[in-house]
Amino acid sequence: MVRTGSLPGAAHRREWYVMRFAKRTNWNTEESELARAHRERVAAGLPVADLTASNPTRCGFDYGDVLAPLHDERAMDYDPDPRGLRAAREAVCAYYTDHCMELRPEQLILTTSTSEAYSFLFRLLCEPGDEVLTLAPGYPLFDFLADLDDVRLTHAALVYDHGWQIEPEGIRRAVTERTRAIVLVHPNNPTGHFTKPWEAEELAAICRAHELALIVDEVFLDYGFADSASAQSFIAGLSGVNVFVVSGLSKIAGLPQMKSAWIAAVGPDADEALARLEVIADTFLSMNAPVQWALGKWLGGRAQIQNQIRQRVAANLAELDRLLAGQEAVQRLVVEGGWYTMLRVPATASDEETAHDLLDRGVWVHPGYFFGMEKAGWLVVSLLTPAPDFTRGIEVIVEKFCVNHGSKFPEGSREV
Repeated sequence: MVRTGSLPGAAHRREWYVMRFAKRTNWNTEESELARAHRERVAAGLPVADLTASNPTRCGFDYGDVLAPLHDERAMDYDPDPRGLRAAREAVCAYYTDHCMELRPEQLILTTSTSEAYSFLFRLLCEPGDEVLTLAPGYPLFDFLADLDDVRLTHAALVYDHGWQIEPEGIRRAVTERTRAIVLVHPNNPTGHFTKPWEAEELAAICRAHELALIVDEVFLDYGFADSASAQSFIAGLSGVNVFVVSGLSKIAGLPQMKSAWIAAVGPDADEALARLEVIADTFLSMNAPVQWALGKWLGGRAQIQNQIRQRVAANLAELDRLLAGQEAVQRLVVEGGWYTMLRVPATASDEETAHDLLDRGVWVHPGYFFGMEKAGWLVVSLLTPAPDFTRGIEVIVEKFCVNHGSKFPEGSREV
């Protein structure tokens, strides 16, 4: 509320008025009980094994002199290019060349984050009230972006049957006359599912049949566990389909604070799409010059941090399997890449209640519903957590569920 009655000439006005806000921002911003309990525990200095770690810069990795590339005198010259400096776009093309994918600088638009990239694409593809189809489980970021861009999210389920896979018929049923795009995260967060060639072909057929664009988030592309063939970028394109690939430094170079990402467009209407995206980008000119000039060195030196992250993730995954061996109450689901893994636990309480109880025991973990899972029986844990905390956290989880539970969950297809 703002008081106006005391302002000069305002005697004829109402003494108080209430500001009107846009309905798109009518979110519940109150702190959840779970978040409050975590904040209070940390403030009290009580130990917390954090199994939600997502920022690699806080996980004890050696970054060397990572800030050195920012000291480039060329950054003092302001010569904005709506698509991003050509040198920076060439660096992104070199990254894809390392993945045996050919990309031209003209196919790229640089953005400050994948969030901004999504927003640009939603504005490019959707009228207010149009729909974007996403797969669940998935990261909840899209809900807020859709609200801000007046887009409606719809969902189709990934299914679990000795591993994750898309369900083409479920996707077809979810498509409506207002659907404009499908969002695919490759590999998925948090399931770690890489899209297989047969799944890509099914998605291509759906996109062609309904004239949809395919938006593919590849931020975890470099973090596959076993089959390197699964890590092929969608830059290669799909026949007759407009594909927009988004990625960035946040995961590739473990530098979320540097705010550097991109959109790459391939497909029959890519030139027209890029021309329109250029106008959107020119309206904001949000990417700063120092980061653009540094982008090439950060991408070129990405192996230093990627190797450390891969070693940490692999070691934690092996430790998780060791700690889960010999019991049946807690099961790890198949994971193919990324920084996270999912656990199936006895559904004796809601996931939020389970997370509360684990927090009381000194372990901070994501409840499954946060990613669109059912309300009970799922936990998501980060594989970035430093080893001592990771081991302690998993030991607490196993102890909690193995005291009173020992039955094995039935195998087979399980839709979530």
